[in-house]
Amino acid sequence: MITDIVLAVAALLFIAVYVSWRAGRLDRMHTRLEAARAALDVTLVRRSSVAMELASSGFLDPATSLLLAEVAHVARGSANGGPARDLRDSELAQSNLSRALRAAFAQPGFRSSLTGKDGAEEMLAEVEAAAHQVFVARKFYNNAVAATREARRKPLVRLLRLSGSAGLPEFFEMDDSLVTGGGDGAGADMQRLAG
Repeated sequence: MITDIVLAVAALLFIAVYVSWRAGRLDRMHTRLEAARAALDVTLVRRSSVAMELASSGFLDPATSLLLAEVAHVARGSANGGPARDLRDSELAQSNLSRALRAAFAQPGFRSSLTGKDGAEEMLAEVEAAAHQVFVARKFYNNAVAATREARRKPLVRLLRLSGSAGLPEFFEMDDSLVTGGGDGAGADMQRLAG
């Protein structure tokens, strides 16, 4: 009789410790997710700021500068819009900035026209570094989303509602390449952005 009671208490204690550990782990995953999203937002704002600097640098032709400045301004607003912003609008704005940068870089003779211009190489290196940081931050954020979603799919988590009222995290999908993917090239990218 006493042995049964001790076993039952031990089993309940084990279950309580396991549920508490699982809830704590899920909470840490959500905290990591929030930190990853904040880091992604910072890199998106930095990339749009660097794109604005490029647009106002005088290294681009006037039409490209104007288009890049407009797209970078919209992208900066979408990255800095707070939690109420629409995720799909933000993804689209950021993808448009990637396309504008790619189109500017893909113009015939673009790099050779900058040779010898003071600060041009540093500006291009800064744009490329900012774009790479966005790629890394987005990958890290999406990995955190995948891990959190996987943890929330566990039967015990769903049964006991361990995620509380936290919304299901969404992936951040955008075009973040500075390299043309072999498609229709810079002219089509510029037409798509202008239209």
